[in-house]
Amino acid sequence: MTTISKLIALLTIALLPAVPAMGQDDDKKVTNAQMVAFGATSVLDTYLSPEEYQGAELRYISQTLREFPGRKWVQQIEHHGNLSTIEDRSGDGSMMGGLYTFDLSLLRSIQLHGGRVLLRFGGMTDFNIGVLYNSRNQNNPAQMRLSMQIGPTASATCRFRLFRNDASAAYQLSVPVAGLMFSPNYGQSYYEIFSRGNYEHNAVVTTPFNAPSLRHMLTLDAKFWGVTWRLGYLGDIQQAKVNHLKQHFYTHALIIGVVKRFGVRNL
Repeated sequence: MTTISKLIALLTIALLPAVPAMGQDDDKKVTNAQMVAFGATSVLDTYLSPEEYQGAELRYISQTLREFPGRKWVQQIEHHGNLSTIEDRSGDGSMMGGLYTFDLSLLRSIQLHGGRVLLRFGGMTDFNIGVLYNSRNQNNPAQMRLSMQIGPTASATCRFRLFRNDASAAYQLSVPVAGLMFSPNYGQSYYEIFSRGNYEHNAVVTTPFNAPSLRHMLTLDAKFWGVTWRLGYLGDIQQAKVNHLKQHFYTHALIIGVVKRFGVRNL
């Protein structure tokens, strides 16, 4: 089976569970959160530099949850767009990075304690595309980030009253267990790959053994002045050791955003 065939098969398996939920003709409840996250990031990519770079990251997150009345399955869609500026320890070298991430999850809901506690668990498909640019390099100044992953995801939400207002605390965790990522080989240039067509295992299968990663969020939603606000923490740990190259992207950020809830009737 070719690399493209593997990619298509993995994508089909990942998206099939979401198809029934997307085609229902019932009323659905939609919860949408628009968030901004800002914090510290640490980056290592030995294709560009053996040094670890550290700096700041700004991230936009859109999270949409669709609930279908009478059904225990819900659909969640997330968009992440982040920009980072980082430097090495001496301050002589700098890098800039940008990444777009799309997540599609299908989750089963379980309510406990009269609905005050809500557990959700299921599977997710994660797509990433971006670039990392090193201002000091001349031959290989940039590294492309391209990957697709699938894995389990789960969340726990607790509803309560805070200063006589509705509030909820939630924890969400996603862990990829299988996927494909693009990576040049050690010493291989992008010119060799794309201009000369010298393929050298550049589409790599990823697992927790060569790419242990996770993303988690801890958030608090509280309604004040007629608006539901969201505050929280984002931890995004992405790692890989493939083709004799190492990379990691560690982000720890503060989240602030606004949450809206409304009903939609399908026609």
